[in-house]
Order: sequence, then C-alpha cells, then structure tokens
Amino acid sequence: MKLNHALLLLLLAFIWGASFLFMRVSVPSLGPAVLILGRVGSAALTLWIVAMLLKRKMPPVARWRHFLVIGLFNAALPFMLYAFAAQTVTASLLSILNATAPLWGTVITAVWFKQKVSAKVLVGLFVGLLGVAILVGFDPVMVDKHAYIAAAAAVCAAMSYGIGATYAQTAPKLSPEQNAHGCLWAASLWVLPLTWFMPINTPPSGLVVLNVLLLGIVCTAVAYLILFHLITEIGASSTLTVTFLIPVFGVLWGNVFLDEPIGFHTVIGAIVTLIGTALVTGFRLPLSKKQA
Repeated sequence: MKLNHALLLLLLAFIWGASFLFMRVSVPSLGPAVLILGRVGSAALTLWIVAMLLKRKMPPVARWRHFLVIGLFNAALPFMLYAFAAQTVTASLLSILNATAPLWGTVITAVWFKQKVSAKVLVGLFVGLLGVAILVGFDPVMVDKHAYIAAAAAVCAAMSYGIGATYAQTAPKLSPEQNAHGCLWAASLWVLPLTWFMPINTPPSGLVVLNVLLLGIVCTAVAYLILFHLITEIGASSTLTVTFLIPVFGVLWGNVFLDEPIGFHTVIGAIVTLIGTALVTGFRLPLSKKQA
C-alpha cells in the first residue's frame, strides 16, 4: 500500500470517528430525525454540487426502487439508530459497535445465499459478541435502564449495514458515485416524514448547526468520495482496514471533547470485538509486496 493511500485511510477513519462526536453534540437539541435529515440532506446536496461541477452523470431515476433499498439500509436506518443511541450512550461505545458491521455483513451474506459457515466464522462470531458483551456489560453508562436499548439500537445499525452490503451483491450495477448520490436522496425521503413525529427539542445553537454541517458535508459526502477513490485504487478488501481504525479515533474524540472515560472494558472490549470481526471476515493487513 502506497503512503498516500495509507494517509487517506487514516483521514477517512479520522472523519468517520468524529461523526459519533458530532451526533452526541447535536442530537439533544435536534432529536434523531431532524439531525439525520440535516445529515443526509446536506450530504446529498454536496454530492449534487460536486457532480454538476465535475459533469458527472446523475443517478438514473429508473432505478428508484434500488435507491430506496440502499437508502434505507445503508443510510436512513443505521443513521437514525445511531442518532437514537447517541442520546444515551457514549461516542466511544458507538464507534466500537460500528466496527462489527463487517461481521454482520459476512454472517448475513452466508445465511442469505445459503453458504456453508466455517468453524472459524462461528468462533469469530462468538468472539465478536463477547467483545460487545464486555463493552456493554462494564460500561458505567449502563446503570441507565435505557442504555441497553440504545446499545441494542447501535448493534442493529451495524447489522443494517450488513443487510445493505448483502443486497449490494445482487443490486443493479451502477457507479459508486451514482449509488452514493441516489442513496442519500432516497435516505432523505425516508427520514423526512419522521421529523413530524420527532420534532426539534430546543432551538439549535450555532455550534449545533456547525456540527450538523460537518456531519453531512465532511463525514458523509466527502467521506464517500474518499471511500470510492480508495476502493478504485486499492480494492475493497484493503479499504476494509478503515473499519479497524475508526474506533481509535471515535474513542479519542469522545475522550478529548466530551470527557468520556477510557476504561479497561473499553480497551479490552474493543480489541476482542475487532479480533472477532477479523476472524469472521478473514481480514488480514494488506502488507504483501503485490499490494505495495
């Protein structure tokens, strides 16, 4: 892997790790629905502007059913679940639970396509769930009875990404940019009606508005552009490395900006969870000369 690719991976992890921080800051004022509508709406608008400036093809309207599916499972549903969870649990915990997405994706794909599940995958699934149990069971915030519901919502968000990844294997073949663009507009349509039932809690401050814009423009639109570039340059398997880097920055930002404690359960639980995910996905660091 070239130095510029490694730096882009670090930048992507840096950005996505911050997304949980921005949600934690903004959701008490805006509530989950308005926050996520601001996120996907500003991201979709940003990608539209980029597409216009670069003269890229727009997402084909004829594929609206496809976009509704990926918009639901790759954006609207997981984003809403994470925003709901962010009202109660820490950004650190959310970022680590998010790292289980490839684990669920591998398991869901195996079940959906009726593939044989190896002993290694089963062991990895057990280890990953053990890591989640350590994280949740020893987290001080779990004294709040609602915290378990929030943690379950975060796990379901990661599973939603797994469903979306499984669907993508049989989905219409479009460019990554078109998929991202269509996905975000569709996600906006999914979330918009929810704002009627989940209105703003308090008028947002300038800081909250800034956090929403950073969440949409940087953590979603810009991050997608970086992601697609990396997939094209180094392949999907190498780009998977970012999954293991996000918790590092998620925990760091939570500690620095929100004073979230880093306990022994955070470190041990994160390590165990990532080991389980690596076992399930068959992930290995891309260090061979062929990938240099």
